Amino acid sequence: MSLQVISIPPTTGQAPTGVIVALHGWGANAEDLADLAPFLNLPDYQFLFPNAPFPHPYSSVGRAWYDFQRNEGIQESRQLLTDWLSSLESETGVPLSRTILSGFSQGGAMTLDVGLNLPLAGLVCLSGYLHPITQGTKPDTLPPTLIIHGTRDSVVPITAAQNARDILTSLGVAVQYQEFNMAHEVIPAVLNLMRSFVLQVMSVESPKA
Repeated sequence: MSLQVISIPPTTGQAPTGVIVALHGWGANAEDLADLAPFLNLPDYQFLFPNAPFPHPYSSVGRAWYDFQRNEGIQESRQLLTDWLSSLESETGVPLSRTILSGFSQGGAMTLDVGLNLPLAGLVCLSGYLHPITQGTKPDTLPPTLIIHGTRDSVVPITAAQNARDILTSLGVAVQYQEFNMAHEVIPAVLNLMRSFVLQVMSVESPKA
């Protein structure tokens, strides 16, 4: 398997100062999140939007990271994303320490699943959830993580986000957590907060002048 990826280069025409990867949700595709890139107002960054490897059972254009009903495909997607992310520096010239991994819904779950085990600059989980973590698990790398969720989300309940916050905090992850009065969606306030988080963690990673 391989990943099909939409790549949006920096609008400055210069080499990227950082990379933002965004994983779409179950039944969506890469184009779903790619449309949001301009609204983040991060002209120095390269955006990468991969398509999930599996077809969606109820949509001809939708993709899935794994099958919810049978929980099949998660291992394949985990390995595929890990290998792809690890190879990005050779393609973009940007190290993982300058790369943000983000995702919406099922993509948010994959972001936490894969991202906690890589030396990334930060993770962003939008309307997502945390896969079960084995008791005693503590990854070596713990990127700062932003979790955003809607209080009116009828697809992924708010308790899933609160659970992720509490477990990650107990592992030692620096978690920023924010609830909005919204459903299973991305509103402008979410993009504004995500932009602030990206700039914050990237400034920490930047070399001192």
